[in-house]
Amino acid sequence: MKRQLILEDGTIFIGEGFGADTETVGEVVFNTGMTGYQEILSDPSYCGQIVTLTYPLIGNYGINRDDFESINPAVKGFIVKEACDFPSNWRSEYTLDDYFVMKKIPGISGIDTRKLTRIIRQYGTLKGAICSIEKNAEDIIHSLKSKQLPIDQVRQVSTKNPYPSPGRGKRVVLVDFGMKHGILRELNKRDCDVVVVPYHTTAQEILQLRPDGIMLSNGPGDPKDVPEAIDMLKGVLGKIPLFGICLGHQLFALACGGNTVKMKFGHRGSNHPVKDLATGKIAMTSQNHGYTVEPESIKSTRLAVTHIALNDGTIEGLKHLDYPAFTVQYHPEASPGPEDAGQLFDQFLELMEANKEVITNA
Repeated sequence: MKRQLILEDGTIFIGEGFGADTETVGEVVFNTGMTGYQEILSDPSYCGQIVTLTYPLIGNYGINRDDFESINPAVKGFIVKEACDFPSNWRSEYTLDDYFVMKKIPGISGIDTRKLTRIIRQYGTLKGAICSIEKNAEDIIHSLKSKQLPIDQVRQVSTKNPYPSPGRGKRVVLVDFGMKHGILRELNKRDCDVVVVPYHTTAQEILQLRPDGIMLSNGPGDPKDVPEAIDMLKGVLGKIPLFGICLGHQLFALACGGNTVKMKFGHRGSNHPVKDLATGKIAMTSQNHGYTVEPESIKSTRLAVTHIALNDGTIEGLKHLDYPAFTVQYHPEASPGPEDAGQLFDQFLELMEANKEVITNA
């Protein structure tokens, strides 16, 4: 089943189709992870995107019931060099093709993913379409150039209603902007009494839950497209200890007077080195973001930079100089990737314990 991948710059790749026999349009990005394709395809932060995996063989250990980061994947499509038809792993329950058919996600294999990655690195992320070989390429290119991609990705992937994940420890309100289940697992592992709430939950509604801390999750898209969350953060800062990850980090910066900008091709992979400016230690981290906090914008705020990316010097961590609040751009819950930064969840618990009086007076 021949398919074509068409980019808005006119580049065309011809390959083999797998997964659902349907067409899709989205922002084409790449991930450099060597493993973890199941976690990648189920990460809600990829909502609206067609993901290119740079590692050549994908699907070799199949799909299992345990490694999902969401119940329903939000990825628009998958691009791989080779999709394995006969996975070999004792946990495997589906092939990549079987799962993509089930979830109605199209994929394309057999193309030069190295060439595609170099195009994205040179020109930045591009809109693209996976479609039938019979489709007229010129019509698709014209459509891509004029097409505006959706900006409501957070609304699409956030929970619609609050729900509990009970524990006997600290009560944490986890604001779901497109939460990976790995974040919830790390909080549950520490016996936190978690209440997951939608992205548009107000400051008043959160304070009424009397939490010991607030967790801001990862999520897709431009943080400036989520003004409700920025308003909420302004209402809780200084009242409840706070920890943010990825999109949560960017929203925290915006709420404190900083600015965010779109990156050329983003950080997506599981081997990004990050330096802790306080200790000088380097952690290998899992990352997935297309926006970053603008360094110049931080200078006029009460925020301090705590971590930087060694590859390009972008901001990877912030803390508030007056309030018990800190954030990171990377994923300490990993899934997939190294677990070097998992102790940040312990730091969050310590922050909640050290600021009991802040909560009492909120």
